[in-house]
Amino acid sequence: MALAGLFNRSQNIGYRARHPACVAAIAFAGSFLTFWVAGVRINCSPSLPLGLYKETTDRRAPLIEFCPEEPYARLAAIRGYRSNGTCPDGAGPLMKPVVATAGNVVEVSGRGIAVNGLLLPNTAPKTKDSQGRPMEPWPYGEYRVTPGFVWVASSYNPWSFDSRYFGPLPVGIIRRRLKPLLTL
Repeated sequence: MALAGLFNRSQNIGYRARHPACVAAIAFAGSFLTFWVAGVRINCSPSLPLGLYKETTDRRAPLIEFCPEEPYARLAAIRGYRSNGTCPDGAGPLMKPVVATAGNVVEVSGRGIAVNGLLLPNTAPKTKDSQGRPMEPWPYGEYRVTPGFVWVASSYNPWSFDSRYFGPLPVGIIRRRLKPLLTL
C-alpha cells in the first residue's frame, strides 16, 4: 500500500482515537533513536541495575557490551538469555561488568569468582539455570588474565550468564564501553 493510501485510511479513524497512540508511538521511536544516536543504552536485564548506560571512550569503564562467542552465543540465544538484536547471529549483545583485566589473578570455584583473592558476591556458578536446564561452569582453577582478555561477572544477579560459564573474553569482541547514567 502506498504511503498516501495508508494516510487516507488513517483519516477514517477519529482524530481522538488515533492521536494519543500516534503521539506515543512517535515519542517512543524518537526517544529510542535519540538514545541510540547519543550512545545511551537501556538495560532491562537482571544482570545489572535497570536503567540507562552511556557509551564512553574511557578504557577503564566498569561495563562492556559484547557479542558472545560460540558455542556460548548460541546457547544464550536458544535459552532466551539474549533477545533479538544486532550481533552477527541475530541476537542481542550482553552488557556485563568487567571484573578482571590483564595481570589480575582469577580463581573460579564452587564458591564463585575471586579476583586477586577477593571473592565477588553472587558469582557462585549454578549447576542448573532458572528454568532447571543444566549449566556447565568454567573449569575450576586459578587463571592469570593475559593481555588482550578480560573477565566479566555480575555480582548484582546470582543467575547472570557471564565468565563463570564462558571464561575470559578477548577484548576484540568488546563493542562498547559503558558507564551508568541513570539507574534504579
